[in-house]
Amino acid sequence: MRILVQRASAAQVTVDGEVVGRIDPAAHGAPHGLVALVGVTHTDTEATAKALADKLFRLRILDGERSAADLGAPVLVISQFTLYADTTKGRRPSWNQAAPGAVAEPLVEVFAAALRELGATVATGRFGAHMHVELVNDGPVTLLLEG
Repeated sequence: MRILVQRASAAQVTVDGEVVGRIDPAAHGAPHGLVALVGVTHTDTEATAKALADKLFRLRILDGERSAADLGAPVLVISQFTLYADTTKGRRPSWNQAAPGAVAEPLVEVFAAALRELGATVATGRFGAHMHVELVNDGPVTLLLEG
């Protein structure tokens, strides 16, 4: 599982003109929130998803080296199979390393549910949809977590 994490002061995801997920950290009393682009590969498990949710929630990349857990910062979770693109040959990426939707979707849901169980406010995109993601990356801070 790969999670591209961006620290954001605001973020939203839109599908067919409808906002399906939005975070407003200021409304939660936090200076930042997190946007988590989640890619799943064939060998990932529920344990992997839960471990990475815990890591993300406690990752000290927010104001004053604090975490989303410390600040009550919201998280926007968006599925992103393209994180497993293989670009080593030619100019057309291969998606062979990305898990099929039937495998990936439940694991993205486990990841989001694990964050909620930890106490996070979580918004999500829509799995498999063409999404427009808007965010204000603050810092900028962007990290890749792998499990």
